[in-house]
Amino acid sequence: MPYSTASTPNKMTCAFLAFWSLILCGTLSAQVPDNPAFLNLDRLFRSSEFVPERFGPARWLADGSGYTTLETSDGYPGADEIIRYEPESGRREVLVPASRLIPEERDTPLPIEDYAWSPDGEKLLIFTNTQRVWRHNTRGDYWVLQLKTKELFRLGGNAAPSTLMFAKFSPDSRWVGYVRGNNIYIQELESRRTIRLTSDGSRTVINGTFDWVYEEELGLRDGFRWSPDSRHIAYWQLDSEGVQDFHLINNTDSLYPHITSIPYPKVGETNSSCRVGVVDIRDMKTVWMQVPGDPRNHYIARMGWAPGSHLLMMQQLNRLQNTNRIMLGEISKGAVHTVLTESEETWVALHNDFRWMDGGEYFIWTSERDGWRHVYQAAIGDEDMRLLTPGEMDVIQVDHIDSENGWLYFTASPDNPTRRCLFRRRLDGMGESERLSPLHPEGTHGYQISPDSSWAFHTYSRMDVPPVIELVRLPGHEVVRTLAANSELRSKVEALKQMAPEFFRVDIGDGIELDAFCMKPHDFDPRKSYPLLIYVYGEPAGQTVADRWGGNRYLWHLMLNQQGYLVMSIDNRGTNSPRGRAWRKSIYRRIGILASQDQAAALRAILKLRPYVDPDRIGIWGWSGGGSMSLNMIFRYPRLYGTAMAVAFVADQRYYDSIYQERYMGLPDDNTEGFKRGSPINFAHQLEGNLLIVHGTGDDNVHYQNCEALINELIRHNKTFTMMSYPNRTHGIREGENTSRHLYGLLTRYLRRHVPPGPLDR
Repeated sequence: MPYSTASTPNKMTCAFLAFWSLILCGTLSAQVPDNPAFLNLDRLFRSSEFVPERFGPARWLADGSGYTTLETSDGYPGADEIIRYEPESGRREVLVPASRLIPEERDTPLPIEDYAWSPDGEKLLIFTNTQRVWRHNTRGDYWVLQLKTKELFRLGGNAAPSTLMFAKFSPDSRWVGYVRGNNIYIQELESRRTIRLTSDGSRTVINGTFDWVYEEELGLRDGFRWSPDSRHIAYWQLDSEGVQDFHLINNTDSLYPHITSIPYPKVGETNSSCRVGVVDIRDMKTVWMQVPGDPRNHYIARMGWAPGSHLLMMQQLNRLQNTNRIMLGEISKGAVHTVLTESEETWVALHNDFRWMDGGEYFIWTSERDGWRHVYQAAIGDEDMRLLTPGEMDVIQVDHIDSENGWLYFTASPDNPTRRCLFRRRLDGMGESERLSPLHPEGTHGYQISPDSSWAFHTYSRMDVPPVIELVRLPGHEVVRTLAANSELRSKVEALKQMAPEFFRVDIGDGIELDAFCMKPHDFDPRKSYPLLIYVYGEPAGQTVADRWGGNRYLWHLMLNQQGYLVMSIDNRGTNSPRGRAWRKSIYRRIGILASQDQAAALRAILKLRPYVDPDRIGIWGWSGGGSMSLNMIFRYPRLYGTAMAVAFVADQRYYDSIYQERYMGLPDDNTEGFKRGSPINFAHQLEGNLLIVHGTGDDNVHYQNCEALINELIRHNKTFTMMSYPNRTHGIREGENTSRHLYGLLTRYLRRHVPPGPLDR
């Protein structure tokens, strides 16, 4: 039984409430839909009531004179057209009306899912008719509109629909390059002729894009780059021959099962080999970069052109990902030399903040070498870098570099890791960092800065405050106009019965304090005792305690508040929080181990300091890594956690992919005990409470294999549990009609049954 200090009469009351919660659960949604102050599952998952207002995608024009965005056409309901705005005056111009986006074979305009301008500003590239590839819609049709002649044509000639990927203009605006069938093509826009630059693309040889694990764990999808002079294309080539397939079985969409096979390298198994080549578009010959090492046991994690079109910059990670070598490759012969090396005892954090400066004389680089994530200026061949952002704070990202006026713009959160603000600092390292985000209201501030550094799209939100998007003038941050007020959504959220979320820190001893939040019922009475649901993630890829709009997850938690639950979340050590290198890397080789200890210590501290938390009614839930953590907590600490709901979880770390798990745990042969102690499946025999496990059978990320393996282990130990599988749903478990409503209904019912809602007398 869970740890308890409650009296026997209260336990009887809990049982009574549990009985009535089963009855009331079926009628709850019928009781409140007409009351705007109370939430229910249908409002959240069957209506568009809480969908934020759209802005964009917006594109700053290269000269900073204005921006373009998508807006609904008056003449063609449901269709978009491209509008140009002048920042200062707000003057609006219909730049590309929907009527110009109607091909000869159609009666309606092309739906615009994304768009891009050619460098000369005379052509528009439209991405439409898209299809999902793993997590994102990266395959589709591309159309080119000639703005002067109004000519509209589809790229790829007679290519089958929805087969092109990552189309982009050459810097001279004469060509468009794209990937089709794992080969790279270019098409001349004037003559329409098409040239295939690679011919060896196949199921296993992948040119210009990536295999599953590179996309998922290194954030790489678009795998080719035009040279600045438009004469060459640099590209990744992966060969997955020898990588074992994982088979996903679809039993429901046809009379016989359909099997999808994905080359998926699990921990310690064979990876795809990787190399980078440069192809000359005139003779279609590729020069391969002579990167040292076994191509199956390192990763080329980033690649791009150096100024001048003769050198290629690459970042090579070793398989353990604790060394990152920045290399320059000569495109004429492929000779490669290392210009900078970053090494860690744990892992090297990968980033996208690399910028060339002064025509290639030096570059901007982000490093954790002094214990904090800072921005440096580095020169080729010089290991001594100049620190640009000193102080005990992490730079979260580089937002913009104004080289003309000598400013570095970056996001940081030096005073409160749950929030985000914009700063700037001199590129010469002189002076102090200057905060540009307003002091009030606090929360999360995000920016998309114009090329001339004069303007920015500013997005602001808080956990309980939906986002507002504004046009601001920099550096003074004057609001020029509101672009998306979300007034209706804000009014609906403000009308809900709620208390503002509380952000606080939990002292777990030894000078360690963990960030946390608490959401309380609107009629909270500290003299009473309340059930607690903990929302957890706990892995190094994310942070749950963040003061930004939480969307439907926040609203579901608020719905539970309204039913009488406390909801909390705690970020243990190792989460991706801007609290320094030591904080983030403390969990190296012990994923699932240290985090579990921190979470349990935090709950014990909360129970001591907050007597209104009922220790007999504690539940925990999470998704993906949070599902794994939910399992860890109920298995490892059965006296603390009485109920757990684990969604799309990793049960055994050996079943997950090579790049992610090896980054944080090392190789299984070198850390056998760590993999064993970190995997919740090895503690399943300790289950005492109520467990719900949920998984999609079509999950290409965290395989359903994890769920089946855990089921077998629970059966072996004669443990009682509840399970739900969603046929053919992927990691997000959102495909198919009514899926999200059903899933959250399942979670709500299970929670109400096993963690009865409402306050009790203490």
